[in-house]
Amino acid sequence: MDGWMMDGWMDDGWMDGSWMDGWMMDPDVLFPWRRRAGSGGRVKRDWVIPPINVPENSRGQFPEDLVRIRSDRDRSRTLRYSVTGPGADQPPAGVFVIGPVSGQLAVTRPLDREHIASFHLRAHAVDLNGNQVENPVDIVVNVVDQNDNRPEFAHAVFNGSVPEGARPGTLVMTVTAADRDDPKTANGMLRYRIITQNPQSPSAAMFTINNRTGDIITVAAGLDRESVAQYTLVVQATDMEGSPAYGLSATATAVVRVADVNDNPPEFTADAFFGEVVENRVNAVVANLTVTDGDQPHTAAWAAVYRVAAGDPSGRFAVPTDPATNRGLLTVVKPVDFELTRSFLLTVEAENEAPPAPGARAPRRAACAVTVRVLDANEGPEFDPDPKVVRLEEGLPAGAPLATFTARDPDRFARQSVRYSKVSDPAGWLDIDPVSGRVSTAAVLDRESPYVRDDRYNATFRATDDGTPPASGTGTLQLHLLDINDHAPRLFPPEVEVCERPRPPGVNLTASDPDRAPNAGPFAFQLASRPPAVRRNWTLHQVNGELAQLRLRIGRLASGLYEVPVSVSDSGSLPMSRTSLLRVKVCACDRRGDCVGRDRAAAAAAAAAGMGAGAVVGVLACVVVLLVLVLLLALWAKRRDGGRRAKQLLVDPEDDVRDNILKYDEEGGGEEDQDYDLSQLQQPDAAEPGGGGGGVRRLDERPLRREHRYPPRCAAGDIGDFIYEGLRAADGDPAAPPYDSLLVFDYEGGGSTAGTLSSLHSASSGGGGDGGGGGDQDYDYLADWGPRFRKLADLYGGGGGEED
Repeated sequence: MDGWMMDGWMDDGWMDGSWMDGWMMDPDVLFPWRRRAGSGGRVKRDWVIPPINVPENSRGQFPEDLVRIRSDRDRSRTLRYSVTGPGADQPPAGVFVIGPVSGQLAVTRPLDREHIASFHLRAHAVDLNGNQVENPVDIVVNVVDQNDNRPEFAHAVFNGSVPEGARPGTLVMTVTAADRDDPKTANGMLRYRIITQNPQSPSAAMFTINNRTGDIITVAAGLDRESVAQYTLVVQATDMEGSPAYGLSATATAVVRVADVNDNPPEFTADAFFGEVVENRVNAVVANLTVTDGDQPHTAAWAAVYRVAAGDPSGRFAVPTDPATNRGLLTVVKPVDFELTRSFLLTVEAENEAPPAPGARAPRRAACAVTVRVLDANEGPEFDPDPKVVRLEEGLPAGAPLATFTARDPDRFARQSVRYSKVSDPAGWLDIDPVSGRVSTAAVLDRESPYVRDDRYNATFRATDDGTPPASGTGTLQLHLLDINDHAPRLFPPEVEVCERPRPPGVNLTASDPDRAPNAGPFAFQLASRPPAVRRNWTLHQVNGELAQLRLRIGRLASGLYEVPVSVSDSGSLPMSRTSLLRVKVCACDRRGDCVGRDRAAAAAAAAAGMGAGAVVGVLACVVVLLVLVLLLALWAKRRDGGRRAKQLLVDPEDDVRDNILKYDEEGGGEEDQDYDLSQLQQPDAAEPGGGGGGVRRLDERPLRREHRYPPRCAAGDIGDFIYEGLRAADGDPAAPPYDSLLVFDYEGGGSTAGTLSSLHSASSGGGGDGGGGGDQDYDYLADWGPRFRKLADLYGGGGGEED
């Protein structure tokens, strides 16, 4: 027989009655297997091992044998057995072990189903060389549950609420518990019950609980928050389906709060209340109204709302609620008058913010009576009407009566006199008689004053009685001033500018008048007849009632500042006119009609200083002289700068034999200056066309073959004079290029005995070259070139060796 065998298990459901190869097995050996086709048609059988059930919390001796697993191939060879998986070689490792030779599977310690409910292992069989003999077989070990856990409630204390007066069967709350044991067995099946209820009023069984779901419901009527505000229930949960003999139990507390409803309306503590208030006083508390309410404080069922139901048709009183005490504060919100009403009799009602609950009882005192007595006080006099409007024309002279502005004392039952005084009079125009209240003018009234707004002028007066203490009141007298033609129009603008030759359409003139129509425009414009030159030089054309145009009458008028008298009249019933001197600046104009800048500046300066034409001429002469001085100064500075440069080039070498940095004022043309052959500096002839020169000339370089304007080289004169003359000629040459270029002053030619300057060496160098140094070359002739070359003759001539 080829396959796995397991000892110690007998299950008829797993035996198929097949015995292979004539091998007689022990009757306790179980041969469960499944068949599958192998290679070559041979049938290979693999064992399918049923689950192994092991009870948790076993107290037996460990390791405890569970089952023996073996292969039928161990009859012909020696095999080794092993198990793998969680509980064997994986965490928690070592719970299960197997004998490597015997194949006996054993558990090493007690199992806990609540920790791991089942283990999935895999058994292996290999030969001594480690080669697999049988396919691995799966082993499932189920941990059998035992009732080793008590129920646990989700909370130690459960809180719920139910409204008072709730009907039986009302759900209050749900308590829940859990058991870690298997819920599919009796070990984890819970049942609930109420052990105690406190207080047991009005019944010992006010609540019941659903033993399966834990729902707590009411079973009796009579819940009253005002009697019992809270119940405490002790609830028990038991497993084993609630068996008191075998089940394990746990308890928790359920607190049931009886929620308040508005079943107690507010009631006044008295049938009548009394209060006093001083007349004309507002926002004063007159009386405190108290109520009682059996509902829960500071809730909508307890808070009272008050209202005046009768006795106050004009709404002079209100009753807000004090939220802390629930009292009604009777308050006067509009002034009351002792002279009109000495007392009030009010009816005040109270109710809760929340509507009453169904079936709530009616209050015994739902309303109360409040008597309010009004106390007399000294009231200030009152002006009537206020403000008082008086219409009159402006220009009323000082001392003219205006109106009588008096006040009435509301204290009818007291004999008091009233005196008047002025509080506010911005322009100081008014006076008031302190006894009679007659108002008169103290100055001329002017509608155009800045203190008048929209033709109205306001003044405030005070009336004071002689009561104890004195009281006063204020009133406003408003003067509505009517306009009269009391202002002549003014010409605008006061200063204009025109061209010395006539140009249409001329200069626009208008006028302004602070008076109102019809005492203002339309205006009439007219030139004055004096002096005669005005009408001879100027003409004034009336465009419309608001505009006129001033033009030149003659063909040309000399530039200058002129004063032209213009008369403007308004349209009042008695017209008023004003003659103004219009300042006219006459100047030379350009094509656009604008003054030329110089003439405009001179005319503006003369106008600012208020000067005449002669002064303007003087200013212009000063400007010309100043410009000449500036030009002379610039020429002198340029000449001095040229002399300084020449001196820098012609410094005597004997005065300063040190190396010097000669600063030239031009850096050069940048990279473009690099494109020419420096060899041309020695032999310009080599640059001629066809001469074999290889230099590259710039485009802006002066042509080499041209007639130079430079002076001829002197044979034995001062070389400094020669260089200076050449420099001046180059500076004045209009054909000179804008960049640094090759400037050819002259060259000595090919037959010079001096050789090239590049061959000059120090007398101490020991010679070398054509004319380099030693005694091969006589440089004494350099002394004939002037004092500036005498130093070279001393250095390289006959005396050079001695100095060195």
